[in-house]
Amino acid sequence: MASLRCFLRSGKNAVSAALRREFHRTPPAAVQVTVRDALNQAMDEELERDERVFLLGEEVAQYDGAYKVSRGLWKKYGDKRIIDTPITEMGFAGIAVGAAMAGLRPICEFMTFNFSMQAIDQVINSAAKTYYMSAGFQAVPIVFRGPNGASAGVAAQHSQCFAAWYGHCPGLKVVSPWSAEDARGLLKSAIRDDNPVVFLENELMYGVPFEMSEESQSKDFLIPLGKAKIERPGNHITLVSHSRMVSLCLDAAAVLAKEGIECEVINLRSIRPLDTEAIETSIIKTNHLITVEGGWPQFGVGAEILARIMEGPAFNYLDAPAVRVTGVDIPMPYAKILEDNSVPQIKDIIFSVKKTLNV
Repeated sequence: MASLRCFLRSGKNAVSAALRREFHRTPPAAVQVTVRDALNQAMDEELERDERVFLLGEEVAQYDGAYKVSRGLWKKYGDKRIIDTPITEMGFAGIAVGAAMAGLRPICEFMTFNFSMQAIDQVINSAAKTYYMSAGFQAVPIVFRGPNGASAGVAAQHSQCFAAWYGHCPGLKVVSPWSAEDARGLLKSAIRDDNPVVFLENELMYGVPFEMSEESQSKDFLIPLGKAKIERPGNHITLVSHSRMVSLCLDAAAVLAKEGIECEVINLRSIRPLDTEAIETSIIKTNHLITVEGGWPQFGVGAEILARIMEGPAFNYLDAPAVRVTGVDIPMPYAKILEDNSVPQIKDIIFSVKKTLNV
């Protein structure tokens, strides 16, 4: 009888202990979101948040955008806030800049940034310089966005990277997202910024899914402009890139890791302002630097980074000359085999890393 009483007492204690114990909670699983959908969500939320925001461009409304980035927005917000324009970049970019000067917050979509050359006077002379020329009186809060850089099989006139073109100009902020998180957080910050922002997307990245955390799906999620992100830590060599080239750097780093070479991969996110401090901090750790970009080599993003490192304190930490991996210095060919040899490939990054490290 005593043993039974002892058994019952111990059982009761076990139950009360189980009730007191906290159950293990697994964090919610990350959701897969494509870059296209991340951009769409960002615009949708900002259109809903601020009635001054509107979108205009070729086929952005009834057709849902040439690349379906604005899918569903016209049906939700109507003709006054999602506006189809004629095929005249100079005209609708000018309308957008004027609207920004009048207090609205336009998002001006170029079907491709190659067509922004038709409107470059509006982007540079009207948008970028007005705040300075008005002694800070007249802000121009506008976002110019659309696909940038090489796509596939669209040849010389539709394959240019404009990061260096617009990054050259004071008065502009220039953003180049890679992942869905980048696209969402940076576009929301760009729309809320009081300066003109050139937002360089990539056509080949639109359909690529990325895991997004619960935090990055919040309506309050913002990524500050001008801050780079370390996508992969490493201690042997620093790889700095932006947009689609981040994917290639990560793939190259995965291959090199199997050979004992650990690459630190930095996603610039912003071209202007450029996060030089993040690059310098990485070089102090790795003592080697390679920049990777899809644009042309002369006066490019990589050239600017190398110049800043040479002029700054991190130069003394380099154990080998810094190297650029870039597109080839020619207009983009149409033939696929020539196109493949005109833009950086994973093998080019691996070759440059081994050459720099002398292995």
